[in-house]
Amino acid sequence: MPSPIPRERLLALDVFRGATIAAMILVNNPGDWGHVYAPLRHAKWHGWTPTDLVFPFFLWIVGVAIVLALGGRVASGEGLGAVRFKVVRRALALVLIGLALHGVGLAFEGWSFAAKWRFPGVLQRIGVCYGVAALLFLSCSARALVAVTAALLVGYAAMLCFVPVPGLGAPDLADPARTIAAWIDRSVFGEAHVWSQAKVYDPEGLLSTLPAIGTTLFGVFAGLVVKRHEPLETRIATLMVGGAALVAAGFVWDWFLPINKPLWTSSYAVFTAGQASCAFGLALWFCDVRGRRRAVEPLRVYGVNAITVFVGSALLARVMREIKVGDGNLTGWAYRTLCTSWLDGERASLCWALLWVSAWFVVLKWMDRRGIRLRV
Repeated sequence: MPSPIPRERLLALDVFRGATIAAMILVNNPGDWGHVYAPLRHAKWHGWTPTDLVFPFFLWIVGVAIVLALGGRVASGEGLGAVRFKVVRRALALVLIGLALHGVGLAFEGWSFAAKWRFPGVLQRIGVCYGVAALLFLSCSARALVAVTAALLVGYAAMLCFVPVPGLGAPDLADPARTIAAWIDRSVFGEAHVWSQAKVYDPEGLLSTLPAIGTTLFGVFAGLVVKRHEPLETRIATLMVGGAALVAAGFVWDWFLPINKPLWTSSYAVFTAGQASCAFGLALWFCDVRGRRRAVEPLRVYGVNAITVFVGSALLARVMREIKVGDGNLTGWAYRTLCTSWLDGERASLCWALLWVSAWFVVLKWMDRRGIRLRV
């Protein structure tokens, strides 16, 4: 028999979110950046690796959650004005937390750190994408949302390909400095305040946030599918077929506009949204049709406190690097003691990342058992 339409929170929602945030922490915390397995690295420029799926998957599931959470509030009788106010407040809070997270260096380096304070960032992008997508969902019909998404993706692609770069001439997508997106980042923030490893652009920059909003809106469309009054298997099939179509469309678009995570090209947005839809369909089947709760419990635990563990992990990593132990710091001492004492190269580096993810699972499990949910 087809599964009944669930009335409670879908387990797959927390599991999918947890998988993305756990993967984000895994790839952000190797023991040695010089020894990282290729699938756990970002593509150098054009192209993609599994690591390049992590952030768009998170934005995509934010879109799904927008529909399930905000739609329920409106349906329960909460006024649109009150819901919009909460959306704006949460979006601003995420942006401010992101800025503060990047500014934690002030506590260790003093005001001299302000000269290199990075302004864009992951939480800032999440906040903007959440806020814009949520307000559009509350204000527009589904048809209008399709039009907005198409305009964002096509418009951004046109700007990347055809808008000249002031002082440099025609755009060249093979050169990180010669895109209008990079020029805007340098002009607005300054080279000292963008990603230090790039300097000429920021992977969470201003203009590239437009297609990232499109990624979030693809999640909104998936959320609308999930809310349909149909058997769960039917909705899963819709997600899988739609996702496969988007993956194919992304591959075709890649012939003309390369899939590129730092630029968040429109082909990348479409391609990753398709993969997210297929992955979420599988998660729904495994978690909410088959009911394999025990197998996914660690991911659920990560998912219910996702922002908390992202912020906490980044803060702890920075603090550990500042604590002096011998000729180095606490991170280096712990890495040598726990990993390089019996492993080497990529294996030792991955061992540290897995230990980091596991340690945070212990913290999150403790919080979960006590019903602690820290939300923005």
